[in-house]
Amino acid sequence: MITEDLNLFLANLNVFYRKLQNYHWNIKGEDFFNVHLKLEELYDDINEQIDEVAEHILIIDGQPLGTMNGYLEITQIKEAQDEKIFSREIFEAILKDYCILIENATKVKEDADNDKKYAISALMDEYLLDYGKKTWMIRQYLMK
Repeated sequence: MITEDLNLFLANLNVFYRKLQNYHWNIKGEDFFNVHLKLEELYDDINEQIDEVAEHILIIDGQPLGTMNGYLEITQIKEAQDEKIFSREIFEAILKDYCILIENATKVKEDADNDKKYAISALMDEYLLDYGKKTWMIRQYLMK
């Protein structure tokens, strides 16, 4: 059901947001300044998406999850630890998380198309383009 898929996506976005912010606070190493700024950019993007997804759930008369307990019960994304971490480890972890978000957005898009919810489908197209570009960039960063 599309509302359930959207709420799973919303839960993953919320946990990912907290994870990115945790990494932003805990990045260490010689590339601190660049990665610190990049992580802020990434979590700002995710924050905007959280609001858009919740609003689209409401538009179709659904009820968006709104508590960390609710998110943590269903999320597919693991929280970050409260510890200092190097950028390579951060980008390896968030690459996996973006792949989860790609799977979520693809599922929501398929359901939206089947239910003729084309505004939701179009929104997922935007996210898929965004996540595709970000995963490509992260993979380039991780190359040795």
